[in-house]
Amino acid sequence: MPRRDSFGRSGTAAAEEDARAPAQLRLLPAEARARLQGFNAALLASHSATATLEQWRRGAAAGGPIRARRIAGPDKAPTREQRERLEVGRDEIVLYRRVELGCGGAVLSEAENWYVPSRLSPSIRALLEASDTPFGRAIIPLHPVRKTFAVEMFWPPAEDAQPAISAIPWRVLQHRALVHGPDGRPFSEVNEFYTREILALGEDELPQDKSTA
Repeated sequence: MPRRDSFGRSGTAAAEEDARAPAQLRLLPAEARARLQGFNAALLASHSATATLEQWRRGAAAGGPIRARRIAGPDKAPTREQRERLEVGRDEIVLYRRVELGCGGAVLSEAENWYVPSRLSPSIRALLEASDTPFGRAIIPLHPVRKTFAVEMFWPPAEDAQPAISAIPWRVLQHRALVHGPDGRPFSEVNEFYTREILALGEDELPQDKSTA
């Protein structure tokens, strides 16, 4: 029986997807560009990447909730610059968490997260350490404020690109942001890569609110 991962993909399908080969979506370049720009604007206007993906999924009438899958691997220590942005000293504990966020059989984003456990409640810390709960869902009780400090698009198709040759890479968008708590202090830095699956999934417009739920 074919192996299936936590998003329900068969072993063969998952392996093919993990190869990260460029894909051709059945969209005109202008449509794909509009979806990417719309998603980027929605993410910039939101305090929660998880909530933005949930709303994007609902707009597309896609099935299943947004779920996280922990990616095993070595911890990645924060750099000196990251510690400065997080406003922590060199001896303060900063934990690393890496996940894929997806719905149905699609991986929508790959996210790295460095967070300061001393600035979270014991219940939130336990949830993050013991489960695959998306970070944005776990921290809802904190009413977080997300401040994006870097954005990069990896796929800006030209206006006159031909649909048949418009190869879309696996990663289409990167956001880096700090997440602040109610006391104004940052407790997390995130580095997120969004995949071409958001173009196949997304709607043309997304309300630009500051939802955190």
